[in-house]
Amino acid sequence: EERRRLYAQLDEKDDEIDRQSQLIEKLKEQMLEQEELITSTRKDYESLQQEMNRIQQENESAKEEVKEVLQALEELAVNYDQKSQEVENKNREYESLNEELSQKLSQLNTAQNELQQMKDQTMHQRKRTTEMLTNLLKDLGEVGHVLGNNCAETKFSADVSGKIEEEFTVARLFISKMKSEVKALTTRCSQLEAFQAECNKKIEVNEKELAEGRLLISQYEAKMKSLQETMRDVDTKKRNLEEAVDSLNDECAKLKAAEEMHIMSSKEKEKLKDSAEKMKEALELQIEKHRENHQKQLSTLRDEIAEKEVQIDKLKDMNQKLSLAQERLQQEYEKLKNEENEKTQKLQELTFLNEKREQARRDLKGLEETVLKELQTLHNLRKLFVQDLQSRVKKSALGEENEEANGTPAQKQKIAFLENNLDQLTKVHKQLVRDNADLRCELPKLEKRLRATMERVKSLETALKEARESATRDRKRYQYEVDRIKEAVRQKNLARRGHMAQIAKPIRASFRTGIIPMLNIANLGRNDNRRTLSEKIINDIEITPMKSFEKISNERNFMENAEEINVS
Repeated sequence: EERRRLYAQLDEKDDEIDRQSQLIEKLKEQMLEQEELITSTRKDYESLQQEMNRIQQENESAKEEVKEVLQALEELAVNYDQKSQEVENKNREYESLNEELSQKLSQLNTAQNELQQMKDQTMHQRKRTTEMLTNLLKDLGEVGHVLGNNCAETKFSADVSGKIEEEFTVARLFISKMKSEVKALTTRCSQLEAFQAECNKKIEVNEKELAEGRLLISQYEAKMKSLQETMRDVDTKKRNLEEAVDSLNDECAKLKAAEEMHIMSSKEKEKLKDSAEKMKEALELQIEKHRENHQKQLSTLRDEIAEKEVQIDKLKDMNQKLSLAQERLQQEYEKLKNEENEKTQKLQELTFLNEKREQARRDLKGLEETVLKELQTLHNLRKLFVQDLQSRVKKSALGEENEEANGTPAQKQKIAFLENNLDQLTKVHKQLVRDNADLRCELPKLEKRLRATMERVKSLETALKEARESATRDRKRYQYEVDRIKEAVRQKNLARRGHMAQIAKPIRASFRTGIIPMLNIANLGRNDNRRTLSEKIINDIEITPMKSFEKISNERNFMENAEEINVS
C-alpha cells in the first residue's frame, strides 16, 4: 500500500512535471512570440528613431536656413539704411548744387545786364562827350579863325587847344577805364560760364549716382520680397514638421503602451487583469493629459504668433502713417524751399536794382563833375576873353580905329556864342539834378520793399526750422512708441513664461513598468536660446525609449531566472 501510495505520488509528480513542462513549453512559446514582437517593435522603433533623427536634422537645417535668412535680412536692412543715408546725402548735395547754380545763374544774369547797361552807358556817354567836345572844338576853332592875325590871339588859341587836349586826355582816360571795366566784366562772365559748365558736369554725375542708387534700392526691395516669401514657406514647413512630430509622439506613446500591455499579459494574464485595466486607464489618462497639455501649448503658441502678427501689422500701419507724414512734411519743405528760392531771386533782383541805382548815382556824380569842369573851363575862357577884350579896348583907344571897327562885332559874336553854350550847359545840369532828385525819391520805396522781402525770408526760415523740429519730434515719438511696444511684448513673454507649469519629474504608474514619462515643459516658451516645442519633444522622446528598453531587458532577465527556479 505504501508502495502504491508512493507510485501514486510518483504518478502525480510525473503528471505535475508534465504539466510544468507543458507550462514551460507554453511559456517558452509565449516568450519566443514576445521576443519576436519585441524585435519587431525594436525594428519599428529604430525606423521611427531614424525618421525622427532625419526630421530633427531637417529641422536643424531649417533653423540654420532661417538664421541665415535673418542674418541676410539684417545685412540687407543695414545696407538699405546706408544706401538711404547716401541717397539723402546725395540729394542734399544735389539741392545745394542746384542752389549754387541758381545763384551763379542769377549772378551771371546780373553781370550780363550790368555789362549791357555799362555798354549802353558807355556808348551814350561816348556820343555825348564826342558831341560836346566836337562842339567845343568847333567853337574854339571859329574863335581861333576869327583871332588868327594876333600873336596874343595865337597864344590864346594855343592855350585853348592845350586845354582841349587836356579834356581829350580826360575823356580818353575815362574811356580806357570803361574798357578795363568791360574787360573785367567779360573775364568775370567767362569765369561764370566755366563755373556753370563745371556745375552742370557735377549735376550730371550726381544724377547718374542717384539713378544707380535707385536701381540698387529696387534690387534690394525685390530681394527682400523674395526672402520674405521664403521665410513664409519655411514657417509653413516648420508647422507641418511640428504637427508630424506630435503625431509621431502619439504613435510612440501608443506603441509603448501596447508593448507594456503585452508584457503584463505575458507575465500575469489571469491574476492581473484588473491591474492591467487600471494601468491601461492610467496610461490613457496620462496620454490624454499629455495630448491636452500639448494642444494647449500649441494653441497658446499659435495665439502668441497671431498676436505678434497683429502687432507687426499695427507697427507697419504706424510706419506707413509716419512715412506719409514724412512725405507730406517733405512736400511742405520743398514748397517752402521753392518760396525761399523765389524770395532769394526777388531779393537778388532788388539788390541788382539797388546796385544799378548806385551805379547811376555814381555816373551822375561823374557827369556832374565833368559838367562842373566844363563850366569852370568856360568861365576861365570867358575871363580870358574879357581880359583880351579889355586889352584890345586899350589898344583901340590909342588910335587903331579900323581894328576897333573890325574887332567889336567879332567879339560880340564870340561872347554870344559862349553865352549860348553856357545856357545849354546850365540846362543839362538842371536836367541831371532833376533826374538825381527823382532817383532819390524812389530810393526809400525800394529800401522799404527790400526790408519787407528780408522779413519774409526770415519768417520762411523760421517756418522751415519749425517744420524740421516737428519732423524730428515725430521721428523721436515714433521711435519711443516702437521701443515701448517691444518692451511690453518682452515683459508679456517673460510674465507668460513665469506663470507656466514646471514639471521636474515624470509621472509613473503604481507598478514598475516602462511607461512614457511626462515631458518637461518648464521652458517651452520663446527663451533667449530660441528652443522650440518640437526640439523639447524630440529630446524627451529620445531619452524615454532607452529607459523603457532597459526596464524591458531587466524584466526579461527576471522572467528567465524565475523559469530556471521553477524547472529546478
